[in-house]
Amino acid sequence: HVQLVESGGGLVQAGESLRLSCAASGNISSIKRTGWYQQAPGKGRELVAYILDGDRTNYAESVKGRFSISRDNAKSTVYLQMNSLKPEDTALYYCNAKVADAMVWYDYWGQGTQVTVSS
Repeated sequence: HVQLVESGGGLVQAGESLRLSCAASGNISSIKRTGWYQQAPGKGRELVAYILDGDRTNYAESVKGRFSISRDNAKSTVYLQMNSLKPEDTALYYCNAKVADAMVWYDYWGQGTQVTVSS
């Protein structure tokens, strides 16, 4: 099993920055992909960015050039640096870990951290 704890959300003005953190514990060596999802009020959960076990990254079109995902293996933590924030980035942000175990994939989720961007 894997446990994920997010932090770093808050209230900022448009154009400002935030850095979200996702600290993993448990069987972290089994994590193949760590990603961030956003869920705005009344909408489904959408993928923002992910980083693979080999450090390859991928971003949603809406955040390319503004957000950056990275990790610190020594701290078992994945970060989402969010620059030039826009009001439409307002959402609850969830960390997700995809774990492979005997060819079966499992999803683990954090509790979410709120990001609110005022105009």
